[in-house]
Amino acid sequence: MRIAIKLAARARGLTNPNPAVGALIVKDDKIIGKGYHERAGLPHAEINALNEAGKAAKDASLYVTLEPCDHFGRTPPCTDAIIRSGIRKVIVGMKDPNPINNGRGIKKINRCGIKTKIGILGEEALSLNRPYLKFITKKIPYVTVKIAESLDGKIATRTGDSKWISSEDSRRYVHRLRGRVDAVMVGFDTVKKDDPLLISKLPVQKQPIRIIVDTYLNTPLDAKVFSHIRSSPVMIATTKKASMAKRRLYEDKGAKLLFAKLKNGKIDLKNLFKTLGKIQIMHIMVEGGGELIASLVKEKLVDQVLFFIAPKIVGGKDAITPVEGRGVGRISDAVILKNLKIKKFEKDILINAEVR
Repeated sequence: MRIAIKLAARARGLTNPNPAVGALIVKDDKIIGKGYHERAGLPHAEINALNEAGKAAKDASLYVTLEPCDHFGRTPPCTDAIIRSGIRKVIVGMKDPNPINNGRGIKKINRCGIKTKIGILGEEALSLNRPYLKFITKKIPYVTVKIAESLDGKIATRTGDSKWISSEDSRRYVHRLRGRVDAVMVGFDTVKKDDPLLISKLPVQKQPIRIIVDTYLNTPLDAKVFSHIRSSPVMIATTKKASMAKRRLYEDKGAKLLFAKLKNGKIDLKNLFKTLGKIQIMHIMVEGGGELIASLVKEKLVDQVLFFIAPKIVGGKDAITPVEGRGVGRISDAVILKNLKIKKFEKDILINAEVR
């Protein structure tokens, strides 16, 4: 199962809105077939493994990280292929939480006399597909907040200077992450102050969609974000308060406008995220600014945080912090994190944690 999980991880972020899945076929203690789901619309992991094993799959065992599907989507049900192959036993990492499957695949192959075992390295299998689990059950994207800050919790000096807080190897890591998410999101103020490009500068298999949250359409029209628009589309989340004349200016730049409801003078983020879910954006990495991140935290929309901490002290009560807004009044109301992982770079450290 560990091998199957490693296979699945090869396509992490590339299969959206499908899960990342790996499969292995074993007979007489030898691996005779292996595969993983490479991209939505292409054959699933089980099919790739069965194709490699061929007729030798008869009476073998199939190890698969997620319950085989039993429904028609872009591809036929994997359960039918497993039954036809003569597989004797199926070992599953975890059940598929997709309501149209969720146990159906297991029941079907059981009815055909195939033995099953579920929950082998289940936590590792679950960890592989956290964005999928949220998306398929709640119909909204999984949200990762990425922050680069100094040791004393500043993302910029009192004058707004922020380049560069984190080191080059940390930034390279972020560029790899951008190739694994569906979209990168920022507030318009971040575009105005930092003028980021928001694409991966590494040779990744896909570039993220770039989403700017901009209630009244104030994003500078000469911003760098409007370049590379063919490989990395730009979406601007706004409201119908923005004038028709302004809307046309951004559409002429190639941006797609997404309209959300207004709430307390700002975009209703929960309403926006429902819209993003409908267009199958499964995983978003939010890279600023502080007010947007504060609003996401307040609305309980954040699932994961990545804090890149540089060994630098900025100081100053007016220096900018990563999570703005009013904040909590009591420590007991603070956001609690779980499953902390620490990664050390040449200069910085990364704290990777989930929101409880």
